[in-house]
Amino acid sequence: MNSQTPKKTIAIDMDGVIADVEPQLIKYYKQLYGITTTLSAIQGLTGAEAFPEDASTKNILRQPGFFRTLEVMPGAVAAVKKLMENYEVYIVSAATEFPLSLFEKIEWLQEHFPFISWRNIVMCGDKSIIHTDYLIDDHCKNLDFSRGKAIMFNAHHNLNQHQHLRVYNWDEILELFEKEGC
Repeated sequence: MNSQTPKKTIAIDMDGVIADVEPQLIKYYKQLYGITTTLSAIQGLTGAEAFPEDASTKNILRQPGFFRTLEVMPGAVAAVKKLMENYEVYIVSAATEFPLSLFEKIEWLQEHFPFISWRNIVMCGDKSIIHTDYLIDDHCKNLDFSRGKAIMFNAHHNLNQHQHLRVYNWDEILELFEKEGC
C-alpha cells in the first residue's frame, strides 16, 4: 500500500467479537441465580430469552470482574495484528451503559491487545457515530446504522438475523479481507 494513500478503517466491537462473552454469561448466570444453561441451549435465543432471570436488571453485566475476566475469542489477537498491517483498526465498545465496564475493558485490552494504541479505542454509548469503512459487530442494532460495510460476527442472539454478511470466526474475517484486496 502506498504510504501516501490513507489506510481503510475497521471498527471492531469488543464483547462477542474479540472478547468471548457467551461462556461468561452462562457462568455468572449460574453464580447469581443458580440456573444452569449451556452454549447449545441458548443458540438462537435473544439475551432476554437465554437469561430470563436477568433480563430486566442486566445484573450480570454490572458484576465486578465480569468484563475484566473475559476470555479472548479464539484467533482474535493474531487476526487483529494481521489486519493492522493494511488497515487502521479501532476497537469500539458501547460501554457507557455499564460504567463499571469502562475501566475493566481498558485493562482487558491492555492485557490482551497491548499493540492497540489508546487513540484507537473508542468507548461510547451509540455506535451510529462511528464512520469507518468496515464495522465488525455481533449486534444488528449497531450494524444496521453502519456507514461502511457491515460484518456480523456470529453469536447466539443473532442466529435468526440475516440482513448482514455473517462470519463465524476470525479465520473467516481474514479470508474476507484478503478478498477485499489487502
